[in-house]
Amino acid sequence: MSDLTGELIDGRYQLQRLVAAGGMASIYVGLDTRLDRLVAVKIMHPHLANDEEFVNRFIREAKAAAVLSHPNVVAIQDQGWNEGGSPAVFIVMEYIDGFTLRELLHDGGPLSSEDLLRYMVPIVSALAEAHKLGIVHRDIKPENILISKDGRVKLADFGLARGEQLGATMTVESSVVLGSVSYLSPEQVQRGISDPRSDIYSVGVVLFELLTGRKPYEGESPIQIAYKHVNERIPAPSTLKPGIAPALDAIVLKATSPNPDHRHKDAGVLLLEMRSAQIEIDPRKRQLTLELDIPVMTSKKPTRRPKGEVRIGNAVIDRVRTLTNITSQTPVSESSVTDVKKPTQSAESTAEVRRRTSRRVVRNRFVAIALLFTIGIGGAWYELIGSKISIPSIVGLSEKEARRTLTPLGLTVAVISRAFSEDVPAGEIISSNPGGGGHLSKGGVVELVLSKGPERIKVPTIAGMTPDAASAALISAGLRVGTTSQSYSSTIASGMVVDGDPVAQTPVRRNSLVNIVISKGVQTVQLTSYVGLGGDQATNELTTAGFKVHSTFGYSDSVQAGHVISQSPAGGAVAPIGSDIAIVVSQGSATAFVPNLYSLTQGAATAALENLGLKVKVRTTTAKKVKHVTNISPKVGSKVKRGSTVTITLG
Repeated sequence: MSDLTGELIDGRYQLQRLVAAGGMASIYVGLDTRLDRLVAVKIMHPHLANDEEFVNRFIREAKAAAVLSHPNVVAIQDQGWNEGGSPAVFIVMEYIDGFTLRELLHDGGPLSSEDLLRYMVPIVSALAEAHKLGIVHRDIKPENILISKDGRVKLADFGLARGEQLGATMTVESSVVLGSVSYLSPEQVQRGISDPRSDIYSVGVVLFELLTGRKPYEGESPIQIAYKHVNERIPAPSTLKPGIAPALDAIVLKATSPNPDHRHKDAGVLLLEMRSAQIEIDPRKRQLTLELDIPVMTSKKPTRRPKGEVRIGNAVIDRVRTLTNITSQTPVSESSVTDVKKPTQSAESTAEVRRRTSRRVVRNRFVAIALLFTIGIGGAWYELIGSKISIPSIVGLSEKEARRTLTPLGLTVAVISRAFSEDVPAGEIISSNPGGGGHLSKGGVVELVLSKGPERIKVPTIAGMTPDAASAALISAGLRVGTTSQSYSSTIASGMVVDGDPVAQTPVRRNSLVNIVISKGVQTVQLTSYVGLGGDQATNELTTAGFKVHSTFGYSDSVQAGHVISQSPAGGAVAPIGSDIAIVVSQGSATAFVPNLYSLTQGAATAALENLGLKVKVRTTTAKKVKHVTNISPKVGSKVKRGSTVTITLG
């Protein structure tokens, strides 16, 4: 899948960087532009979006976690399908800034008993809540346990969850083993079924790995590891690493029992034992602790502003204080006037007075000219503009609303063109001529440009073309050619284009990049022989490898019931991925022994014979209401072929 960094998903989530990618989906750190917070966005790979089972599993993950309300479960915030951009099915989760339990184990090695319980008790508590609601996780492993930098522990990835709350039940078709093989319980490997005790087994394996620093079983292939889980017993952790508390040894041995009935019945029971072990190891745990709670957030007190200041944003505006200085005039007496002698005016002083008078006259003349000029300009403005109609801003209005606004002013409206716009919705006005604030004479025409909405070009169909022809088709459509990659295809010949990314008919912006996927032809693999192995194992592994498995049943005296009698194509043959594989599963021996049915009622005797694959014929020799078997033919202990008829006589 191409990197979607920078894309805006669902018009809300801005993808910032890719942090993880798997076989089903990629996870990005994104920004929720509506709430301005970081989130984790999980996006399904596009090639899986057409597979209903994968889409249902993806949505089931969101529903499973959303049903749970527990502080140690990664919260689900949104789920949907991206529209208007790159096609994507997505889940939005809370962003956990930290690391996984796998990374902790890899960097620091085995955990102490105290640290193990500190991390795992919250996880088992979350699992207990899930089991209480009837939800089975089915994929417990260190990679799905997240630890934030502030010490909170979270359980993630409910993509394989099943339960009543999710509206799903286990069937033969849905029992494909999808979890990590190192943590699968024997019943998941053998029969593809799971219940809360299967989660308990997975938790026990995780506990073993955290205590010893290694998985209980290693093998060259997943099949070898799965075989060991079915046929061997996981040892006590202390046998590999001495010094482990006996209480933890006992918990691991009980949780990993091959028989589900010998394990804890659910995570609630396991949680009680783990808390008891925690108190036994560290008696201080009897006291209530908040060590994994969210840290208390401190808040800063608001800065007190000095009196006389008004703060607007980051600017401080001083309050204006107007101080009025009142001056008093001292009265002048007549005596003081008579005492002052007038100076004699000289020629120089007379010239100075004349110069001052001349400057005043020049100034007055300038003021008069400026006044006349202003009056003239004002008159001209009134003649040219003042008598015209001022146009209000109508950008963003519809054509109908613009007419309703301008017609009462004595103006008319004319749509001169339509243009695409990413910002203005279709049918609304992008611009007008004259624009808002302009002027027109009465009866004038305001020209409008209306929006056609965002321009979207549908990606042309390029499947089956040569790369050069596909590139030409994309460029002709107004798009740009992006990267080129290769992929196997069962329908497109090698060297030809499989499809584009985004796929054909997806609406995109003009000049958007479209990546081209070129076929590598049909992928073929060498088949493993499953003759003599379990039918469920064959179905699960072949389906996971991409084959379509068709099972039929037959009798065999040499192959035990439930195991494969024959396989077509046979093991060792080379077959294309996606092709059909037929297997015949044994129903057991082709013969059966007639059981002792004497004194049984007709219903019980019939059921016993039909369970052995035999047909029943009934004869009656009495009219009694309650009849019992008085005779059997062939006689008890006779060896007959399945499908044969056994006659019972009622009397």
